[in-house]
Amino acid sequence: MASHHPLDPLSAAEIQLAVAVVRATHQNVFFNVVNLHEPRKAEMTKWLEHRSSSVRPRRVADVCVIAPGGRVGDGLVDLADKKIVEWNWVRGKQPIITLEELQLVEHVVRTDPKVIEQCEISGIPREEMHKVYCDPWTIGFDERFGSNVRLQQALMYFRPNLDDCQYQYPLDFCPIYDADKQSIIHIDVPRTRRPLRREPPINYHSDAINAQGGFRTNLKPLEISQPEGPSFSLNGREIEWQNWSFHIGFNYREGIVLSDIGYNDKGNRRSIFNRLSLVEMVVPYGNPEHPHQRKHAFDLGEYGAGYMTNSLKLGCDCKGYIRYLDAELPSRDGSVRHVKNAICIHEEDNGILFKHTDFRDDSVIVTRARKLIIQQIFTAANYEYAIQWIFHQDGTIQLEIKLTGILNTYSIADGEDSHGWGTEVAPGVNAHNHQHLFCLRIDSNIDGPNNTVFMVDAVASDDPVGSPNNKYGNAFYAKKTKLCTTGQAKTDYNHATSRTWDLCNTNKLHPSSKKPSSYKLVSREVPGLLPKPGSLVWKRAAFARHAVHVTKYRDDQLWPAGRHVPQTSGETDADGLGEWVGNGSESIENEDIVLWHTFGLTHFPAPEDFPIMPAEPMTVLLRPRNFFQNNPAMDVPPQRCITASQVAGKGSVSRL
Repeated sequence: MASHHPLDPLSAAEIQLAVAVVRATHQNVFFNVVNLHEPRKAEMTKWLEHRSSSVRPRRVADVCVIAPGGRVGDGLVDLADKKIVEWNWVRGKQPIITLEELQLVEHVVRTDPKVIEQCEISGIPREEMHKVYCDPWTIGFDERFGSNVRLQQALMYFRPNLDDCQYQYPLDFCPIYDADKQSIIHIDVPRTRRPLRREPPINYHSDAINAQGGFRTNLKPLEISQPEGPSFSLNGREIEWQNWSFHIGFNYREGIVLSDIGYNDKGNRRSIFNRLSLVEMVVPYGNPEHPHQRKHAFDLGEYGAGYMTNSLKLGCDCKGYIRYLDAELPSRDGSVRHVKNAICIHEEDNGILFKHTDFRDDSVIVTRARKLIIQQIFTAANYEYAIQWIFHQDGTIQLEIKLTGILNTYSIADGEDSHGWGTEVAPGVNAHNHQHLFCLRIDSNIDGPNNTVFMVDAVASDDPVGSPNNKYGNAFYAKKTKLCTTGQAKTDYNHATSRTWDLCNTNKLHPSSKKPSSYKLVSREVPGLLPKPGSLVWKRAAFARHAVHVTKYRDDQLWPAGRHVPQTSGETDADGLGEWVGNGSESIENEDIVLWHTFGLTHFPAPEDFPIMPAEPMTVLLRPRNFFQNNPAMDVPPQRCITASQVAGKGSVSRL
């Protein structure tokens, strides 16, 4: 077997080997997951410290299958020994939904007699059934059906012509699809019917724009040139750029995974994070009418950012001098699906890094910044999510997510009141209020594994105006609260105090500030989970109840909503962040810890979002604080540097 970095994704050959090993024991199964089972942290740390002398961690595949009758099997396959080393059959759980499962639903919907009947009631004759489409979603959870039967709900649409936007023509009923039977077992129909409204199409493709007067003609070419190539180097999937070094992984569920993140600080490589990734998200919709309460997609746990990832195109999704990484993913039949250009890596100009002009003499220094971007884009039915991990020259790591694509829509009758749960963005098109809440997993390793988290609030002095310590009333400071236990760490964002969180190594103090070596989590787009406590979404999405949770590191605690997310009821915290936090008493002070951060946005749709949304960005920063001796980017060459003595003596001027 070829030599791999232990964190490299499974190759096509390894996926096929794992499938063959499982099939030798378990026949007639469908493969929902064949993924790298990451090495245990202790083993991985030992190898990273002594690569040449340490034993390389074994390659193990994490496998999940569905057997006849809907049985779900979870197992581990040792790829060197070619044998199953662990296997369990689980009940009452439904694994992630594959693309092949989603694609089956539309064909069944078009040929089902009861669906055809509902289409006729909506005003669609049988001869137009080929114009009927659906977005298959997991059913979320519906108490009528439980979790033992694998179900999807079909969100129904009509498309008058092949190039029209289907989301302009939503239908008012919702079939329920049984994946094991491959048939429709129920249809949810509203009390008040909303017939299909055949309004003129509002399209965004080229022919439609040309018919409306054409595209803008005043855009001049914008070229990006790097004649000597990029400033980063790739060795396999390990990258080095501007003192940064880390490994770029990828899997079916999280998509991009960044590991072993360190910074070369004047010849000393310092550890910062062991692992960074998006591990879950939930998109709750705000219409309380049945069956809309089921619309709260866990896009990572139910469908997978890796499974839904795009093949990126130069000049479209990314521009400039690009390096790409492909992805190998399992198909349900055990074959391998190759995704070309699943990840793009490139540099961009980032404006001014720092500048100062002395008003006395016009001496000046100005240095421009650049940034390194690691990007993937995945499509979750109607929405696109562009995930960008951005590394800066000053030691900052930025996660930026751009939301675009198309609103999820529902039909609304002429003159009907939306009751505030949505907006009629076009005639007959009701776009419901919703949230996008993402969970970022930060496996902290700030100058070593023993870290502590502090909540930091900007507050006014406790001393009153006129007092000896605050005579003029202007004093304020950073109030730091140590989060000592998992219970204390359940904290929320406070805009009034510009709340942040510091991940600190209290064992290492800065020589000047005498404060601990830290990275600060700066996140301003942190809406609270709007569905109320006790609601279905609140029970299922325990990770979204607070902006921050902190737990002690454990190897297999990766998925905050559980390993198997589809059709969970949330009635127990048997698998997920709620269980890991427990009764809140476990110490997380000066320990190997993981911080879980939920952030996102609340979207009240508007006509400007339709028929296709302009990209809406949100960002999270991880910034060094008391980590470096001083500004670590001062050695970036300036574009202009004139000192006071050069101005006085009309000496040489540095322009780089």
